[in-house]
Amino acid sequence: MHWHVVLKQFEGYLRLEKSLSGHSIEAYVRDVDKLRQFLEINKLPAGPEKVTTRLIRDFLAWLGELGLSAVSQARTLSGLRAFYKFLLIEDLAVQDPTDTVESPKLGRKLPDTLSYEEVESLLSAIDMSTPEGTRNRAMLEVLYSSGLRVSELIGLRLSNLYPDEGFVRVLGKGSKERLVPIGRDALKHVAIYLSAIRCHLDVQKGSEDIVFLNRRGGALSRVMVFNIIKDTAAKAGVRKTISPHTFRHSFATHLIEGGADLRAVQEMLGHESITTTEIYTHLDRDYLRQVITAFHPRS
Repeated sequence: MHWHVVLKQFEGYLRLEKSLSGHSIEAYVRDVDKLRQFLEINKLPAGPEKVTTRLIRDFLAWLGELGLSAVSQARTLSGLRAFYKFLLIEDLAVQDPTDTVESPKLGRKLPDTLSYEEVESLLSAIDMSTPEGTRNRAMLEVLYSSGLRVSELIGLRLSNLYPDEGFVRVLGKGSKERLVPIGRDALKHVAIYLSAIRCHLDVQKGSEDIVFLNRRGGALSRVMVFNIIKDTAAKAGVRKTISPHTFRHSFATHLIEGGADLRAVQEMLGHESITTTEIYTHLDRDYLRQVITAFHPRS
C-alpha cells in the first residue's frame, strides 16, 4: 500500500463521508503525512498497514524531540486515530496501532474571557456613524449573544435568521445544524445593519444570502473578522489578546456563571461532548462558596 494513494483516499473519505471543511481535511492529512516523513527519515519503509504501536510511540517521541508541544502531539495522534479508523472501515488494515497509545498529558488551559464590562467597552468603542461600524457592531453583538464560531458567523445566512422567534439556525462543524437563541440587542443591531447598510450594497454573485458582507458585497474572511476585533480592542483600551473565539468563551462563561444549565450551553455551542463544555465551569471560589452556603442542606 503506497502512502500517497491511501492519503488521497483518506482525503476523499473526510470530504465525502465526514463532510469536514477544507481546513480540517488539510490538518488531518498533514498529521498523517508527518508519520510518513518520520518513517522515511528513519529509513523505516513501512506502509500504513504495517505500522506498529511501537512505531507510533517512537513517532510521538520524535515529535517531542522536534519541539512540538503536548497539545500538538495530541492533535497529531487524533489525526492518526481517524486515519486508522478509515483504514479499518475500508479493510485496508487489520489492526489499529493507535488503539493502546495514550495521548500526551495536557495541562487544562482555561480560555481567555472578557468581563461583562470589557464586552460593553468593546461594543461602545465601535463608531456607528460609518457603514463598517454599523456592520461590525452587529457582528460582535451576534458573536457575544449566540456564541458562534468565526466560521459560523461569516457563513450566517439571511434565510437562517428567525427574528420573530429569537433564534438563528447555525451550520456548524461537520455540516451539523443547530438552533441558537439570539438576544434582543443583537437582533436590533442586525436589523439596523440590514436596513441601513446591506440593502445598498452591490452584492456579489454567490453572496446573496450571506448576512455580513464587505464593502464590495462579498463574504467576509476569517482574517478580516480577526482584524476588526483586534482594532476594536485597541480603540477600547482592552489590553488582552482577543479573537472571535474570545467572544464565544465569554458567552459560555457568563451563562454558566449566571447559573445556566451545562447541557443547555453544550447545545448552544454545538459541542458533541459535554466534557468540552465543562472547561467553562472555571467559576471563582467566592461564587462556589456562595452556592454551597445557599443550597447545601448542612451549610
